[in-house]
Amino acid sequence: MISAVASIPSPSFSGIGPFQIYGLLIALGVVAAVALSQRRWVAAGGHEDDISTLALWGVPAGVIGARLYHVITDFQKFADEPWWKVFAIREGGLGIPGGMLLGVLTGLYIAKRRGIDIPGALDAVVPALPLAQAIGRWGNYFNQELYGRPTSQPWGLEIDANHRSSIPAEYADVEAFPTFHPTFLYESLWNLGLVGVILWVDRKGFLPKGRLVAVYLLGYGIGRAWVEALRIDTVNTIFGLRLNIWMSIALILGAVLVVMWPSDDRNTRRGNDADDASSTEVAADTVDS
Repeated sequence: MISAVASIPSPSFSGIGPFQIYGLLIALGVVAAVALSQRRWVAAGGHEDDISTLALWGVPAGVIGARLYHVITDFQKFADEPWWKVFAIREGGLGIPGGMLLGVLTGLYIAKRRGIDIPGALDAVVPALPLAQAIGRWGNYFNQELYGRPTSQPWGLEIDANHRSSIPAEYADVEAFPTFHPTFLYESLWNLGLVGVILWVDRKGFLPKGRLVAVYLLGYGIGRAWVEALRIDTVNTIFGLRLNIWMSIALILGAVLVVMWPSDDRNTRRGNDADDASSTEVAADTVDS
């Protein structure tokens, strides 16, 4: 039996009128991501309308990609459901990897069509991705879903009796297992930290222009693998590992490939360009003196 000294209470509501908190938080995450991307893009010399245009196409594509990922990777959940349940997004079920993939690819396509600097735009948008995820993850709290193993830690999450249908039978007893690891909180905090790391790496100019996405892929891949190892919801596995752990491994390998991909000398970081320019000016002053 697990006894928690303190705990995070289960939410008493999951919607406001006809609006689900899950959807509202996803929308808030999108707004925050667009605002951060616009600020970074304008600071880099771009026009804020460019980001609005990319978001106009990328966000709907991301929602479609997220739903497709969920339906494909958890197809057995829809076997005995009416066909229209595939489109019931309000009930939850969005796979972040699919959303990010299709959303970003669509944004890159639109950027190319409109002549927008793709490496620069990608760098502007990258830290906004984990920001949106950090906010949207709180939707899982209000839906009381995707939590981890039982725990007695003070931050253990309570799950009420009405939301225990997906708990494995051995953990279903409310008295024996009242609280669980709040994996939504872990991932949200991890992603907020990842935003800070990406901004720091960008400011230091460690990577060539357009390669900042490698930090996101690596950071999210590591964090998601850790969170997946804690979760107890029933999912499909491959060779005994949860499907999303394999996805995390693929993201980590993808980060390595991005960093190792041959670099165009013209795609240097802005910080490096500024340092080079400063060095040139100093050298010129020295010669003149």
